[in-house]
Amino acid sequence: MGEIEGTYRVVQTPGTRLGTQRTTGISTLEPGQTLSTALPSSPTKAKNLDLCSSVLLLDGTVLPVEVGPKTTGQDLLSQVFTHLNVVETDYFGIEFQTAQSQWVWLEPLKFVNKQLRKPKNAKMRLAVKFFPPDPGQLQEEYTRYLFAMQIKRDLAEERLVCSDNTSALLVSLLLQSEVGDYDQNVDQENLRSTEYLQRQHSLEERILECHRQHLGMSPADADFQILEISRRLELYGTRFYLASDREGAKINLSVSHMGVLVFQGNTKINTFNWSKIRKLSFKRRRFLIKLHPEVHGPYQDALEFLLPSRDMCKRFWKICVEYHSFFRLQDQPKPKSKPVLLSRGSSFRYSGRTQKQLIEYVRDTSVKRPPYERSFLSLRV
Repeated sequence: MGEIEGTYRVVQTPGTRLGTQRTTGISTLEPGQTLSTALPSSPTKAKNLDLCSSVLLLDGTVLPVEVGPKTTGQDLLSQVFTHLNVVETDYFGIEFQTAQSQWVWLEPLKFVNKQLRKPKNAKMRLAVKFFPPDPGQLQEEYTRYLFAMQIKRDLAEERLVCSDNTSALLVSLLLQSEVGDYDQNVDQENLRSTEYLQRQHSLEERILECHRQHLGMSPADADFQILEISRRLELYGTRFYLASDREGAKINLSVSHMGVLVFQGNTKINTFNWSKIRKLSFKRRRFLIKLHPEVHGPYQDALEFLLPSRDMCKRFWKICVEYHSFFRLQDQPKPKSKPVLLSRGSSFRYSGRTQKQLIEYVRDTSVKRPPYERSFLSLRV
């Protein structure tokens, strides 16, 4: 049968509700040390070997970036965050597109040229990686704006599937955020130049009618309403991984702040809450969930799903590890010590701050920033 390739034991705290951070963990960093200072910086002498690449940002603009032989994923993220002046950085990541047109998360601790075959020609984009259950947990207006732009992208790519009425309402709020109060000529021009939805033309009148009702709403309030509506949708923040169960039925797997989700098509049919899960592991193409005894009782204690490839299985296992660590732990988990001779299984662990650490950091150190200035406001003035 072969060895288990990756295992992650889910740490639990009795009585903890979903979405809270009352769990224990061990920080991997020394006091006063941050992830950016802990990572090795690229040698100066390698500067002449740097390649120019680019990252698509959430507002649709493209940022040129430098990728050297020793550039890590975190180095690349730092270039993007410095340009954008983002404070709540840990909610975001960079995706790159594989030859199979799949979007894969760039790992912060690995060298970029070990993850991308041709960094210069790679398609990379900034994206929201961790979707909190409540937009009120996002403390910066600019962060909420970036989340709203992620919703815009998910609607256009049909990842966030919803009813026509909800779609029209979301697009109308995006218009309020991006162009301000209703103006028929401005709205129609914007709808001609921007594809918010693939069925946009048939919903245009409904979108305009919804936009008329937002008169006087600030762009920041529009962003918040976009997130409030989106978070109640079943597909909010979901990224599907095609799989099959033991009976061979086709399903989609995903992960959220709650736990591991199972979908049939776009309909959620099961949720394995973090409180029910004892261990997550993968073996080649098989993704395994071990449940606590009080959950399964005398019956099946392990659930098994088959993914199309080992790589896809490992990617899903990794994002599950990261989601649990980010939302359920207090501190970064301690990395496995490297064995002297033989190594079995993956040593992968989440490397960033947990949500609890991030909220405390912003609360304790962030300087009050002015509201994010929208370009259309300066144009109208």
